Formats: sequence, C-alpha cells, structure tokens
Amino acid sequence: MLLRLFRLLSRLPLAVLQALGAALGLVVYAASGVYRQRLRANLQQAGYDPAKLARKAAAQAGRMVGELPAVWFRRDGNAPVHRVQVIGKEHVDTARAQGKGVLYLTPHLGCFEVSAQAASNWGPITVMFRPPRKAALQPVALASRQRHNLTTAPANLAGVRQLLRALRAGESVGLLPDQAPAQGEGVWADFFGRPAYTMTLPARLVQLGNARIILASALRLPGGRGYTLTLEPLPFELDADPQRAATQINQALETLIRRRPEQYLWGYNRYKRPPGAPEPPAQATAGRAP
Repeated sequence: MLLRLFRLLSRLPLAVLQALGAALGLVVYAASGVYRQRLRANLQQAGYDPAKLARKAAAQAGRMVGELPAVWFRRDGNAPVHRVQVIGKEHVDTARAQGKGVLYLTPHLGCFEVSAQAASNWGPITVMFRPPRKAALQPVALASRQRHNLTTAPANLAGVRQLLRALRAGESVGLLPDQAPAQGEGVWADFFGRPAYTMTLPARLVQLGNARIILASALRLPGGRGYTLTLEPLPFELDADPQRAATQINQALETLIRRRPEQYLWGYNRYKRPPGAPEPPAQATAGRAP
C-alpha cells in the first residue's frame, strides 16, 4: 500500500512535492517538542541563531521528505536526476584516468539521494545502505534503489568488503559520513565544536581501496527547478591516524554545510552515543561563529 502511494505521489511536479513537504516540516517542528529542541540545539552548537534559521531548516527537512517519491520512483524525462546541474565532474574523470576508484562523501545536506543517482550515469556505484527501522518503509526503500549501475551494500562487514571490491575495480562508492556508526566502527571527533561519534570507514577505504575522496553536495534550487551537484576533492591528504582522519573529514563537512546551512538536516541526532560505544570526551567549546 505504501509503495503504491509513493509511486502515485511521484507523478506530481517536483515543486508541488517540495511545497507539501515544507508545510509538513513546519507542522512537525511545531508539534514535536523533542525534534524542535534538538534542531535548535544543534543550530546553536554550530554558532547559528535558532530564531533566524530553525524554521527555514525545518521547512528544508520537510522538502527532503516531500521530494522522495519523485527522486525514488520517477523515471521519465522529468525525473529529478535529469534536473541536476553538475559542477566539478572533471575531478571524477581525473581520478579514473589515474586508475583510482572514487569514494563520494555526501553529508545529510540538500538532496543527498540524487547524488548517487547522478553518479550512476557515469559508471557503476555502490552505496552503503542501512534499511529503515520501520518495516513498512523497507519495501519502499529497497524498490527505490533498483537502478542501472546503482548497487547497495549493507552496513556490516560484508558491505565493507563489497565497497572495497568496487573501489579496487576502479568503480565508485558512496557514504553518508555524518551518520553515526555502530559500536566499534567509529571514534569521537569534534563536529561543530562538540564530540560526535564519527565513522572511520572512509580512511580505511582510501588506504585499502586505492581511492580518491570526492565531496558531493546536491543543493536544492528554488521553485522545484532541480539541484546543483558540486563535486570537489578533499583539499588535503587524510592522516593515517583514524582519530585525526575523522576530525579532518568532519572539518571538511562543516565547510560544505556552512555554505547553505538551512539545507542541512539539523534535526538528526548527530551527537548520540551508540549502544556499547565509549563515553564521549569532555565537550569542546560550543557555539563557534559561522
């Protein structure tokens, strides 16, 4: 039933879906005290004034949800993936010319789902995928990722091996680097001035998979006109130490997010402690100026 609803909604214009999503985002912001408090606290932690940015961020989070039926299920010439303006593809071409695989790091910024779809137009890409916890959403999420050149890998050891095989074959893989990993798969590293449990997988993949890291961010254009996908290489070599490498990646993500902070998913519980993870270190200075 839910899968059929998503397919029906996908026929609506992207602008309509995003407008409906923005309204839903504001309703959730007003109705859920827990969500509202977390969103505002995360904004403040990053040095932003929640009074100025919180509702804009909530509306953009709603747009992210509203556009999903079209992003996932629309396949015609009006599909969102055909409305992506790409900046920086030469960095991907250079990596491939050097015989390297490409590791896309895409934070929860803008429409991160459309980034992998765009990359699949240039060759095979394997994306690490964690199925939704709600059983009703699992068939929808799985069906949405059945695309040519796009393969999903589970968020476990078998999935890591799948990513490594793809990179060693000169293919591309994608990760959400600001997603809290499971116990034993991360370290505590500062993110906007507060320790966040951060995955160490990107550094391991680069070291073992002969890969070049490309930062990817697909930002929404107004009025449902589509997205601007910016691709840029990591501006430094990753440190061999997992702790320092995680901090470097978080700093690079902060730079991306500060360009369009209203499109970041501030309501995500980024500072949670996964079950079994060690206690976080003492919190660093909060509220740095953007």
